Amino acid sequence: MEANDVWYDSAVSYQLDVATFHDSNGDGIGDFPGLTARLDYLRQLGINSLLLMPFHPSSELDDGYDVIDHYGIDPHLGSFGDFSAFIDEARARGIRVLLDLVVNHTSSQHPWFQASRQPGSPLRDYYVWVEEPDDDHADQVMFPDRYDSVWTYDEQAGAYYFHRFHDFEPSLNHGNPKVRQEVMRILSFWLALGVDGFRVDAAPYLILPKGPAQHFSDPHEYLRQLRRHTSRYGHGALLVGEANVAPEELGQFFGDGDGLNQLFNFVGAERMFLALAREDGTPIRELESLLPPLPPSAQWMNFLRHHDELNLTWLDPATREQLLDSIAPHEHMRIYGRGTRRRLAPLLGDPRRVRLAQSLLFSRSGAPLLYYGDELGMGDKLELPDRFPVRTPMQWSAERNGGFSTADPQRLIRPMIDDGEYGYARVNATEQWLQPQSQLNATRTLIETRRSCPEFGLGRHEFIECDGGAAVLAESYFLDHGRVVCVHNLSRNACTVRIRHPELAGRDCYELISRQVARADAIGALELRLAPYGYTWWRVGSIFSPAENGASVASALAEAPS
Repeated sequence: MEANDVWYDSAVSYQLDVATFHDSNGDGIGDFPGLTARLDYLRQLGINSLLLMPFHPSSELDDGYDVIDHYGIDPHLGSFGDFSAFIDEARARGIRVLLDLVVNHTSSQHPWFQASRQPGSPLRDYYVWVEEPDDDHADQVMFPDRYDSVWTYDEQAGAYYFHRFHDFEPSLNHGNPKVRQEVMRILSFWLALGVDGFRVDAAPYLILPKGPAQHFSDPHEYLRQLRRHTSRYGHGALLVGEANVAPEELGQFFGDGDGLNQLFNFVGAERMFLALAREDGTPIRELESLLPPLPPSAQWMNFLRHHDELNLTWLDPATREQLLDSIAPHEHMRIYGRGTRRRLAPLLGDPRRVRLAQSLLFSRSGAPLLYYGDELGMGDKLELPDRFPVRTPMQWSAERNGGFSTADPQRLIRPMIDDGEYGYARVNATEQWLQPQSQLNATRTLIETRRSCPEFGLGRHEFIECDGGAAVLAESYFLDHGRVVCVHNLSRNACTVRIRHPELAGRDCYELISRQVARADAIGALELRLAPYGYTWWRVGSIFSPAENGASVASALAEAPS
């Protein structure tokens, strides 16, 4: 395996929307030159992979997920020259770039759909049309508060079209080989421009039947086809699937290591929040029995929050309601009957819990994803509709508009959080960068430490003996001769615990965050004092990682793009 083929094993990814990150020209909308100007901030934070939300021309009804042209760039966000300059500057800083591949559906204004509306059009079968649906299929609707059917009648077409999401987002018919060819062309186009991979939006719905159309003899062969196509580019292109399906179905998306490289870990996210709410590590301990084993080279992409709601679908109804009562007690904080539209910091409240949650995230096996602004503890704007409360502009400074834009506030693409506990005067990158104990610097330390430990991305995981009860989670990650031990206190109460593992016996252990040293006794026991919501990361036997010691994994950890 070439080193570049496993770059994502050591990746720390950061999801952002170009339109809300930084505005370079004062029109109130973030753009690629603005993002390029902030790459040094991201590099210093420790980010080496960016996941960009859609930036294509759209009908502007679903924050870019209603694409009109998959080959274009929204002119408000810049030109292809600006995009190429961004790619070059990101690459120079060792930062990979992933795009959101939104091909489950298009905008109803997309030229394909407009042509498809004509009876007899050669593009008719690009979408799913029926003269009369046999069922509303209301159980397949993604937004049950807005729609009660996946079918909408189009007078010009004289037929109903299928849409699992909004009625202005007709679903593509991926059972049509011509549609699959179009998707391959889209992948090729952006890979040729230097991107390093894609988040496959709504991955299960590419392969599930839509009405009477699109029936695959082997649905997952299509995903393997996508993998083979991206692999031809030879620079380790990554496919990350958004597949929020039942845990027992997840393994099919990885295949035998020939399917998607990574999957968003929705089950892991809801379990982390359940553990935090209960102050009990049991939901995290149960994850290994819930998730399928991973084939070689496959990984989970772990996250706490992202651009959509915190989705709690796979908790039983009583547990889901119990958790929502804790983290989103008011109805306007909830959405779609399955989750919350709050950001991480207001959702957890206590800054110590936010840091604990981030320590849990960055110490998971797999690859962590950080949502923009969560490194600062940004808040949400609940007066905005739908999923938009967590999509407010980035807060760079205490200056006007939080340093996001010089435009008049009424011209901004979205209102700033401009007052209260999370207003930009109090929560911003500039002020926090100057404060050693800030949320930003705590996040940066976790990322730096994570990236120094190849055991998390490449090693094996096990829970280890600990006498701290259910509230204390003690875990070990090991790779060749390297071992890292992480201990988390999910309780609001301080505690003294004793962990034990035979590999610790008589060895020095080095605390990686506070820079302390302690020696385990002859039976491998180590006594630790944990603060309320405290955490501690220890390297066993040496301050150096296996890669720094010249172990066999060193060649697998190339972080800078070639």
